[in-house]
Formats: sequence, C-alpha cells, structure tokens
Amino acid sequence: MPNLYHKVLYRLLGWTVETDRPLPDKCIFCVAPHTSNWDFIIGELYIRSIGKNANFLMKREWFFWPLGILLRRMGGIPVERSRKTSLTDQLAERALQSDTFRLAVTPEGTRSKATTWKRGFYYIALKAGLPILLYAIDYRRRRIVCTDSFIPTGDTEAEMRRIMDYYRPFADGAKRPDLFAVEDIATP
Repeated sequence: MPNLYHKVLYRLLGWTVETDRPLPDKCIFCVAPHTSNWDFIIGELYIRSIGKNANFLMKREWFFWPLGILLRRMGGIPVERSRKTSLTDQLAERALQSDTFRLAVTPEGTRSKATTWKRGFYYIALKAGLPILLYAIDYRRRRIVCTDSFIPTGDTEAEMRRIMDYYRPFADGAKRPDLFAVEDIATP
C-alpha cells in the first residue's frame, strides 16, 4: 500500500520531500502551516508513502458515525476542546510505555488564523523526552520540508521562538496564507 500513497503524492499530485532528519520510533511531528483540511490529506499521504503511521489529534466533533470509525482506525485521537483535561499527561505516559509513538500535531490548533499557538505538543515531548520534528507543508512549491528537530529542554520561550523562526519563511506557502500567522515571542 505505501506504493499507492507514494504514486498519488509524488507522481499524481507532484509533491516533493526535503528532509534531512531521521524518523525515530518515538517523536512528535509539529506540522504547520495549518490553514486547510487538505493539510491532513497531504500529511497522511506522506507518512503512509514512507510506510509509517502516526496518531493525530482532531476535535471531537469530527468523530461522528461513521467517519469516527475511520478516523480512529487511521490513528485519530478525539480532543474535547471545551474541557481542560490532562491529555498531555496521558499522551506522554502512552509515549513512555510504547515501543513506537508518533504523534502529528498542528500547533495552531485551528485552520483559522491563530496568533497564539498551542503548547501541548511541546509539553508531551518534554514530559516523555521525545524529539520534535518540524514539518512544513509548502503548497506554493509543493513540498514537505523537515530540516530541524530538537528534544525540548524546558526552556519553553527560547524553543517556541526557535519553532516560530523555523515556520516564518513558510508563510507564503500555506494553502491559505491569509490565515497563517507565527506567534511573536519577544527576545529576552
């Protein structure tokens, strides 16, 4: 089946991949810009084209019957956004106990314009000692890019600034550039 995903993504849709990062058995994929539902499709085609899979977070409202069955089988984890839960603790514990754990997260948390990004992915990685791989989806040049990764140290401000600096050049490559914003984090 990976061959079918490969053909669709690369031959039919004309995408390329630029990555110099190895894919560990346990990691967090930080994926941005996220301005369209197409981001999910491109991401799924990519991960499956390399013969891997990854869990992903999605708002609970998408998990209605029968779509919910399919999303769960693909690795979907429903998120109840109106409640403050210990999802980061649960996912970090799951990562620690698993031999393989890959979680794709869109830190903007929405396809709408978000000037403040969610930090949950960062705290999951920090608690579980996982590397964060920074993946950009660039529609303008039809490429998936991952040229930076790191294991969080707990210096949240500096490391979130690093993440914002990484994604800033990809603003014009968002499916909807008008809906993409990197967070302004002041330098100390």
